Amino acid sequence: MQPKPNIVHLPVYQPGKPVEDVKRELGLTEVIKLASNENPFGCSPKAKEAIARELDNISIYPDGAAVELTNALAEHHGVNPDQLIFGAGSDEVILMICRAFLQPADETIMADQTFPQYKHNVTVENAKSIEVPLKEGTHDLYAMLERVNDRTKIVWVCNPNNPTGTINTADEVEWFLSKVPSHVLVVLDEAYCEYIDDPTFPDGLKLLQKYPNVVLLRTFSKIYGLASLRIGYGIGRADVIRSINQVREPFNTSRIGQAAALASLQDGEFIAFCREENKKGLDDFQRAFADLGLKTFPAYGNFIMVDVQRPGQQVFEALLRKGVIVRAGHQRYPTSIRITVGSREQNEKVIAALTAVLQEIAVKV
Repeated sequence: MQPKPNIVHLPVYQPGKPVEDVKRELGLTEVIKLASNENPFGCSPKAKEAIARELDNISIYPDGAAVELTNALAEHHGVNPDQLIFGAGSDEVILMICRAFLQPADETIMADQTFPQYKHNVTVENAKSIEVPLKEGTHDLYAMLERVNDRTKIVWVCNPNNPTGTINTADEVEWFLSKVPSHVLVVLDEAYCEYIDDPTFPDGLKLLQKYPNVVLLRTFSKIYGLASLRIGYGIGRADVIRSINQVREPFNTSRIGQAAALASLQDGEFIAFCREENKKGLDDFQRAFADLGLKTFPAYGNFIMVDVQRPGQQVFEALLRKGVIVRAGHQRYPTSIRITVGSREQNEKVIAALTAVLQEIAVKV
């Protein structure tokens, strides 16, 4: 059986290396994983209580339309219920957007170093990805606009951008949206927006009111700490969401995921705690890296990209031997690694391990 020609060379997504694999392979008893932008503080206690209550209903299919969660989230964001769609993580919403709108020969525009699932799903639909170089780690919206043409169907803007952690400001995004033709769907991926308190960051919900060709992507995987329950969502104009919903698989989110997400919305105190601790962690990393003479991009999510001034893969492997899992392999930034913000204890251990690794490499050189 031969696969479709357009997917033959498509890479399989490589998640962060599992902790248990590292322990087994290297004979370690303690391993810190700061590779997948997970919340080190877990999820809300209210979410855990909701999960426990739902266990007796495991044998029953979930509500395919996620009505209760949809209504609560609509009220939370001040939108109508028909403006929301849920997926198994925002990854699946990306898949559904591509499936709903892309045909062979259509073009989409994205940054040359951004969340890889945009290009992956565009390729699956046999459409074309136009990759525009980042400018100082940030989406170059002016250059992206120049690539828009009659074949352009979607523009992807990851804000904050993964893996660089940078943002485009409200003024930049507003200018861009005012120039993009109405036939082009602009997907603003805001997976990490709850971490941001910077007043220059755009309010995607307000932009959506003004620009009907905007779709926002959000997730419960990051600050809400529900990564393993796989529940993300999109917000857009009702007719756009209806088109995406037409390609959605039935029961694509679980009872437990829906219940946990609903309970998480009711715990603003937990979200505020995670936001504050994350900010402290970013500050600690930036100070430590500056002391080591290393440059970073401005960081707005729950991770930071640092230029370690030698092959990132080499540093990744050396840190792995010390029981620290980070992320390397960034094609456009081969001397950089991405580190998730952990607890204060985890952050201190990572800084100490990286300091030791850089010293060891310097001695060998």
